[in-house]
Amino acid sequence: MHRGRDAVYLDVAGRCVGVVGRRATAVPSALRTTLDALDVTAASLAGGVLHLDGEPLVVGRIVDVSVPSLPGVVIGAAVAAPPPGEVAAMIGRGDGLTPYDDDVLCGWLAVHRAAGIATPDVDAEVRAHLHRTTLLSATLLECAMHGEAIPEFAAWLAAPDDPDRTAALAAVGHTSGRGMLQGARAALHSLKEAA
Repeated sequence: MHRGRDAVYLDVAGRCVGVVGRRATAVPSALRTTLDALDVTAASLAGGVLHLDGEPLVVGRIVDVSVPSLPGVVIGAAVAAPPPGEVAAMIGRGDGLTPYDDDVLCGWLAVHRAAGIATPDVDAEVRAHLHRTTLLSATLLECAMHGEAIPEFAAWLAAPDDPDRTAALAAVGHTSGRGMLQGARAALHSLKEAA
C-alpha cells in the first residue's frame, strides 16, 4: 500500500497494518521494530504470517496502545460533547495519508474513550463514511473508536498542560499531531464544561 524508509503499510483484509522503524510514528495498528530504516522491497502475508522480503516477521511482545483514563473528567458521563464539525463532511477532508479532519476526529474520539463515554451516533456516522478516506486513516479512526492512539497522544492526554508533551504531539506527521490536538482540546473543553 505504501513503502518508505521508516515504514511499510499493507492492506490486510481491509485494514491497514504497518511495520514501522524507530523513527516512524508508532500508529496503533503497526508492528514496531528497532530498525533505523526499513529497506523493504516486498511484503506479503502467507499462512497468517507477515513476510518482509521473504523473511517472516517475528512478534516479540505486545504493546498497550490504549489511551489513559482522563484525570479531572467524570468518567462515563452520559452526554458526549459534539464533534468540532459535521462528521460526514469531515471524513477524508485534508491532504496526505491521514487527512487533517480525520486526525481531528481521532483526537475527539480518543478523548471520549479515555473518559469512558460511548459515542454510538458519531461512531456510526464515521463508519458509514470511511470509504471516503485512505485505508490508513480509516484504520486509525477505527483504532480511536476503540480507545487506541499513538504514544505521543497517550502521553499528552495523561498531562495535557505539559508543554513538552504538547510539542511532541504537535510535531507528529505533517499535520496529524496538530489535528489530534484540535479534536482532543475541543472534546476536553466541552466535557469539562458539562461536568
